[in-house]
Amino acid sequence: MPKKTVSTENLKNFIRKESAHFLQQENITSVGIGYKIKDGKPTKELSIQFTVGQKVALEEIGSIGAVKIPESFTIDGVEVPTDVIQRSYDLSAREVKQLAVPKRKIAIDPIVPGVSIGHPRISAGTAGCVVFDKNNGTPFILSNWHVLQGADGNIGDEIVQPGAHDDNRVDRNIVGKLVRSHLGVAGDCAIASIDNRQLAPEIFDLNVGVARIGEPDLGDRVIKSGRTTDVTYGIVQRIQVTTRIDYRGVGSKEIGCFEIGPDPAHPAANEEISMGGDSGSAWLFVDDDDITDMMLGLHFAGEVGNQPEHALACYAGSVFEKLSISPIQPLESVIEALGSIGYAENFLRESIAMPTAATDEVKNDLLAVSGLTVIKYMHFSLSMSRSRRFARWVAWNIDGGSLRSLSRKGIQFKQDPRLPSNAQVDNDLYKNNPLDRGHIARRADLLWGSLSEAKKANTDSFFYTNITPQHEAFNQSSANGIWGALEDAIFADVDVEDLRVTVMGGPIFSNSDPVYRGIQLPRQFWKTIYFRETGNPAIDVKGYVLTQADLLNQIEVLELPEFSVYEVPISKIGEMTGLSLQLGVEAETLANVRRGQVRQITELAPAKIRRISSVSEIVS
Repeated sequence: MPKKTVSTENLKNFIRKESAHFLQQENITSVGIGYKIKDGKPTKELSIQFTVGQKVALEEIGSIGAVKIPESFTIDGVEVPTDVIQRSYDLSAREVKQLAVPKRKIAIDPIVPGVSIGHPRISAGTAGCVVFDKNNGTPFILSNWHVLQGADGNIGDEIVQPGAHDDNRVDRNIVGKLVRSHLGVAGDCAIASIDNRQLAPEIFDLNVGVARIGEPDLGDRVIKSGRTTDVTYGIVQRIQVTTRIDYRGVGSKEIGCFEIGPDPAHPAANEEISMGGDSGSAWLFVDDDDITDMMLGLHFAGEVGNQPEHALACYAGSVFEKLSISPIQPLESVIEALGSIGYAENFLRESIAMPTAATDEVKNDLLAVSGLTVIKYMHFSLSMSRSRRFARWVAWNIDGGSLRSLSRKGIQFKQDPRLPSNAQVDNDLYKNNPLDRGHIARRADLLWGSLSEAKKANTDSFFYTNITPQHEAFNQSSANGIWGALEDAIFADVDVEDLRVTVMGGPIFSNSDPVYRGIQLPRQFWKTIYFRETGNPAIDVKGYVLTQADLLNQIEVLELPEFSVYEVPISKIGEMTGLSLQLGVEAETLANVRRGQVRQITELAPAKIRRISSVSEIVS
């Protein structure tokens, strides 16, 4: 008859219920589930495992004020043995010697997980991973409470990178503020905003960002990248642990966690898998020899003195739940202010719908992320083409009454971490040639609203999803900002109601587009501008096509002809793009009076235009 065993869940429930009682004894430092150790080696027998600060003979227990731990417990009718290990813990953000990789300990932009960070009054810890607010999608950096706050800190305090121990020039290293924190059974954790530099999700030396969270099991292999010991591997050797740790200035706190020991297959330098300064590191799951994007724990403590090498990590799931954060930016972010996140259809007091696919070809080509084909950013939204890896369309709102002037200094073009990397073009396309990384939704158009909204829009505009290759001849200031000059011309004699404008635009894809470095380059772009004149109840709309066809034919030379801009009926733009675009007053005027016609704009002034009778000049 097979031996009756107790379920892991019942063992977990026992730990949750009884750990606080046992931890009242000063000598007991933690209670958890682990394989019973005999002759210094783990067996395959599950046990309720106790760690004690001092392991003494039975007759000496009373001398240290301790009580004998039972040899076993009956759980669910099964006798479960106990195990006692001598072990104490200390936090991993204490003063440390100046070792390790210098780059982890200097100011870095963008800030990446794995580098030094901390509260100005705390020596140094580690930036764990990039996370996002569950409700509004704001990006934060995750680390420990005792790294970002500590006993003397408060929510709203400034955060420095690197930590003060690595660079005491605190004033120049301020990067953000402490946003939320928790110290208790759910974990030792905190998040900070990064306001003065950029953030990148790939962990230092691991080259992977956290995209999932999981729960560790005994024997799982893990890896972390820390400020002090760099990249180290480990094996989960105890789970469902509750430990008691003395936090300086706060006192004794019980923390839920799991324990990690060395991985013999990947020994650490000096046999140290963690040291002071590694607090806040993310422990990732290792599948065979592959580093995954799944985070299992948040490192916060390690062994004391000459005790066996091990580390403690808070459960990632518990930390993320407590801080209300997500490993990926929610596509359906929610902000109360109208138009704060994503394109607002009712921005002009009348619904102006986003473009939709008008053909099966376009519909089947739209990239879906978490089942959604519309991707939202601050003040704009877009849909991506799977085949071309550029946006099919971008829709954005402009509030001219609250526009701000913000610098673009230090903001880097980057891929959107919510999308697969191979679904978006990166910087390789733009190296050593006359191609510019041209914004579809203009950066200057998006910098409105509150300062925090404008700052987020500023950085959001630099995602490669909002970028297309545009020739420097018309994208840079030497062309006087063609799209901006066009808008100035449109509004030269128009009193726009409330200074509010809705704009849509994107590339026009053609099978004959030239291929460059394996990417088909769009030769033409479209733009529609919706606005309401003061005193006029109807929405006006104007449509334009800009062509860089001649420029791209001369891509490798500098003798370049002029670009061309045409005013085009909205219906014609729809035909050229395979999109359904909302019409306005234009549907009853321009489209009907000059059906099928376009106007070439030879000079960007409303009175200086030339009509042509065919669209053949702009359709190839």
